[in-house]
Amino acid sequence: MNLLRTFKLAWEGLSLNRARSFLTTLGVIIGVAAVIVMLAVSAGAEAEIADRINTLGTNLIMVSTVFSRGGFGPQARVSGVSLTYDDIEAIAQNVSGINGVSADQQTRQEVKAGSTSLADVEVVGTTSGFPRVRELEVAMGRFLSDEDNERAKKVAVLGADVARELFGETSPLGQKITIGSYRFTVVGVMQPKGVLGTTDFDSQVYIPLTVVFKSLMPARFGGTNIRMLYVSAENRDRLDVVAAQVISLLNKRHNVDPSTTAFQTMTQDSIIEAASSTTESFRNLLAWVAAVSLVVGGIGIMNIMLVSVTERTREIGLRQALGARPGDVQLQFLLEAVVLSLMGGLVGVLAGVGGSYLFGALGSMRTQLVPASIPLAFGAAALVGIFFGYYPATRAAQLDPIEALRHE
Repeated sequence: MNLLRTFKLAWEGLSLNRARSFLTTLGVIIGVAAVIVMLAVSAGAEAEIADRINTLGTNLIMVSTVFSRGGFGPQARVSGVSLTYDDIEAIAQNVSGINGVSADQQTRQEVKAGSTSLADVEVVGTTSGFPRVRELEVAMGRFLSDEDNERAKKVAVLGADVARELFGETSPLGQKITIGSYRFTVVGVMQPKGVLGTTDFDSQVYIPLTVVFKSLMPARFGGTNIRMLYVSAENRDRLDVVAAQVISLLNKRHNVDPSTTAFQTMTQDSIIEAASSTTESFRNLLAWVAAVSLVVGGIGIMNIMLVSVTERTREIGLRQALGARPGDVQLQFLLEAVVLSLMGGLVGVLAGVGGSYLFGALGSMRTQLVPASIPLAFGAAALVGIFFGYYPATRAAQLDPIEALRHE
């Protein structure tokens, strides 16, 4: 008997009880949809993390101190060492192969201009190298200068949205604004940048970093100590070289033994890799959950196929009496199981793709469809049909024709 004829018989067998066939595929549908949706959630989480990190700039090296209580041996960590504002200028003057160096500290304040008031505005205390490091451009006026920080001048640069909300179509340059309880003079407005990750650059106000330390939040940070420096390398190939220069310079400036660890550097790639390893564990967990759903669906298919073999025993005996070989009977029931599984896989793919977009649109988590998940899920559904359909098909093929014809 040819394959096409066997397939038609299998389809007719499934069509005899369509409701039961559909209910049998639900486990596979749920499993396949779960694979696609869960991989989309995992990929979306990785993409969100990468976007947030990349908002800091390109070819970026983040420098911070290593917090420790001390230790023994050549790898002992140094405690009590802090980055300072003067380190920024030292790195800019002595480290080669960089585009800029900057530091920043955020605080949220009320910003006023005349009768217009904006609550909870993100005020960024930073340095002159900030636009180069973060790849921002000034639309009018100027950005903060080194002199502004050295003298802690009360000057401010507005993001595009803040400037429009405070002054409308009027030029903000030279205008006075109040940040917290302090008066500032507007010296510049930034080009629109939009939202990158979770950072809305157009809704920020930039002021000298020293002003933030001295006036807006002095008690929290004390003096000119800085949590982290951002160094932008000229190209990706020089990241390691630039990082080594920075660490060497800071060790000399702070009288730190090079054999100890007082400062550490991180690149965007290293942070993304660390985050990816975390999300990989999450993805593996989700994959196991989806695999369990597929196994449950396969068990359902096997159970229904066994019931079908019992119900159609006389049919099997009649087919064998008319010349059907055991292999033909086995192939028919195996095809029925595979067709059930593939039907569930097809519906599951549609549900998974639609669910991924719907979950991302309505939920708070970002989703990103992984194209490879579609053939993966569909292939897994086919394997489930073959694996769990083999035993019922073999059992049908092994029925004795005479005993099958006597079956009531």
